[in-house]
Amino acid sequence: MDKSLYVMIIEKGKTYNKLTKAVIERHVANIKRLDDSEILEICGVFKSYPGVAGMYIIRANSYEDAEEICKKEPLVLEGYATYKLKEFIVANRDNNYLL
Repeated sequence: MDKSLYVMIIEKGKTYNKLTKAVIERHVANIKRLDDSEILEICGVFKSYPGVAGMYIIRANSYEDAEEICKKEPLVLEGYATYKLKEFIVANRDNNYLL
C-alpha cells in the first residue's frame, strides 16, 4: 500500500521570536532525518505570510503516524510553534485529476 501525503503547516507560537541557534540546529537535524528516512517529500518557508513559519509535506501510513511525526518536530516539541495537519490528495493525469 502506498503511503499517503500529509501537509504540516507550522504556525509561529508566542515565543517563536526567541528561537536560538541550538533550536534551529535541532530543527534542521530533524528535517535531515525525515529526508534520509524518505518521509519528507518537500519542506520550506513562506515569505510574507504572517504567523506561518513554513510547511512540510510528509509521507505516512496514516493520519496518526503523520501526527506523531509532527509532534516530534523540535519547534513544536519545545513550544516555539504549533501545527495544523491535513491529508493531501494529489490531482494528476494518473487519477484523471480526481474526476
